[in-house]
Amino acid sequence: MLKLTAEPRQGETIKDKRILITGGGGFIGASLAQRLAEGNDVTLLDLDFDRNAFALSGLKGSPHVKLAQVDILDMERLREAAQDAQVVVHTAAVLGVQEVLHHASQTLDVNYIGTSNLLKVLSKSVRCERMVLLSTSEVFGANALNIAEDGDALLPALQTPRWCYAISKLAAEHLALAYFREKGLPVVVVRPFNIFGPGRIGDHVVLRFILRALRGQALEVYGDGSQIRAWCYIDDFCDALLRCLEIEGAIGRAFNIGNPHNALTICELAKKTVALCGSSSGIVFQRRDFADIEARVPDISLAREALGFVPRVELEEGLSRTIAWVRDMLMPSAHLGLDRWPG
Repeated sequence: MLKLTAEPRQGETIKDKRILITGGGGFIGASLAQRLAEGNDVTLLDLDFDRNAFALSGLKGSPHVKLAQVDILDMERLREAAQDAQVVVHTAAVLGVQEVLHHASQTLDVNYIGTSNLLKVLSKSVRCERMVLLSTSEVFGANALNIAEDGDALLPALQTPRWCYAISKLAAEHLALAYFREKGLPVVVVRPFNIFGPGRIGDHVVLRFILRALRGQALEVYGDGSQIRAWCYIDDFCDALLRCLEIEGAIGRAFNIGNPHNALTICELAKKTVALCGSSSGIVFQRRDFADIEARVPDISLAREALGFVPRVELEEGLSRTIAWVRDMLMPSAHLGLDRWPG
């Protein structure tokens, strides 16, 4: 199984801790658990561990990893799972454009009420030393070009359900920082900007492009493909998360985490993917029938200054590693496609 990193990374000071990762079966949760499992007791909390990233992570059977199949909306079971945790990383959320469009009420419940439940539990714990909340770059709205942490959040039209994800995350940010100010809960907020890499499955544009290119199928681009994204490799992102757990000065702050040097249009991403796969696939443009982000590129000056965060992996290297992983893990079995492995 392909390793996610071959270089020494942050996290060496996090040892002998009881760690809870909500949404632990997902891409970020499982990737972070791989970095923390050695030397800590890690509990992964999720609804499922058979149809998500955990199933392909190599964590199954680890003596340092415990699975808690718990709904974050179930307060009693959540309290039981979280009561002894010293470090909590909260990644559990409903996400993905199509999921949000079709399940807006569930999105709001899980992303806001689930966060509220967790904060209530942790605020009564004497053991909690750090809680990291994963928010989203979407709190900045449709045009977030070189946006800094103090940039204005955009409250979009109520008639557009696509934005309920951003609203749920923005409300969760405010709530978490209120718990920090009013109750002293050691909270850190992280806003991811387009994380990709080995281990990510489901309906995600990078994986979708790679699979179609490797199969010789046309890559489908929504709209005219001029939407701009900055792509951050998973190892770099986990470095930042670990720094948020290690550094005292991170508490009470919100950080943009991404790689502005890996910015390009979706059309350019499609062309680059085809070239790196050695594919002859073409590109077709599909009508876009949902609200989209036109530009999403972070200013990471604060993360660089406060966390020492410097992303290392350039886009072509990250894509090449991801393509190798897809070839190794997904391509040999036809049934391991997007339908089998939701996000």
